Amino acid sequence: MGRSYFVEETVEEYLVGLQTAPGSCLTGLLAGQSSPQRDFVVLAVQTPYRESEGQPKASRGVSPLDDIDVGVGHRTCQVSRMLPGGLCILGLFLVTPPELSKDAQNALKRLVFAMDKYITKGRLWELSEEDVTDQVTLHICSKTKKTVCKTFDVKDPQSSAKPADWKYQTGVSSSWPMLICSVEVDVQGKIVGIVRGGYKCMKDGLRRWAEQIEAAYCLINGRQALDDSELSSGQNPKTTHRQTLPARIFSWMSASSTSSALVQVCSGSVKVRGVVYCRAYIHNNKPKARHAAQVIRRGIINTVCSRVEMFLEDLLINEGSHKGTVVHHDLHVLLEGIVHPKMKMLSSVIHPQVVANVYDCLSSEEHKRRYREEY
Repeated sequence: MGRSYFVEETVEEYLVGLQTAPGSCLTGLLAGQSSPQRDFVVLAVQTPYRESEGQPKASRGVSPLDDIDVGVGHRTCQVSRMLPGGLCILGLFLVTPPELSKDAQNALKRLVFAMDKYITKGRLWELSEEDVTDQVTLHICSKTKKTVCKTFDVKDPQSSAKPADWKYQTGVSSSWPMLICSVEVDVQGKIVGIVRGGYKCMKDGLRRWAEQIEAAYCLINGRQALDDSELSSGQNPKTTHRQTLPARIFSWMSASSTSSALVQVCSGSVKVRGVVYCRAYIHNNKPKARHAAQVIRRGIINTVCSRVEMFLEDLLINEGSHKGTVVHHDLHVLLEGIVHPKMKMLSSVIHPQVVANVYDCLSSEEHKRRYREEY
């Protein structure tokens, strides 16, 4: 028996309303939440349509499925960054004309493994034994709207497609408990030599910080979240009321990290400091306390890492004429409040409650000297 996917009705409306040009294909991502018992799909997002100008490729002797993976990787990064805690990309959908239905499954397998490669590349937390490694694929015929749902185990490159149930429901996520949490962040990365961009420099520092968050002590609604007890006893899964649960994360530095301090010559540093406000959602199908703690921890890690990556990408794009060096930047602040003019603010357009202060990005000793003299 395959996996069962419970899908929000709004996703059905979105998929039915998609329009494709004659002879062309369309791809998109499916997002939601997985659990050992069942999976929930709450969002569908189309990848940008990149058909060449003029007539469809099929009429020029080239199948539209040949380069269907163009843009999927970039779209995967975009969607992953905008998702709140608890939600992730579960798979993708493909809309094809009837004559390409036989080739759709091979294209979907190629796409789902390419998509997982992008997801794994940016992940700084470790999968647990309970994490679901099946990714869902949904093939839709553009003419009949018939759907075929199958899954692939992305841990096994040789895995074959398995049938899965695709069921539409109303209000799948309307009553999911929401976890809210704020965490102070102080992460530093070293720059050794000349490096184009800064994310590689931050990767080691972020990875060490992520390990601390994963091992941190977690309280949810004032209670320790370690066991298999239900997160919210007595709550009716069919209620439309969304419960808000405050969470607190207490991390500490291990003795091994202090005893193994390393002195290394570097040309600069990148430091991230501030407070991150995170929210995360967990399904209401008898969620466990430890699963809720895992959701909020991973949400915090994803929030910080993706925002730092976005910030440094923006600097790299805007600093092309300065050979990638950065001295001081004041980014646009999208939140209400007073910010010190010498502080760099990183914020989210999609979720404005997610904030991090990036206050130092210096790539050489000369820039450090100029920075000290100016400020």
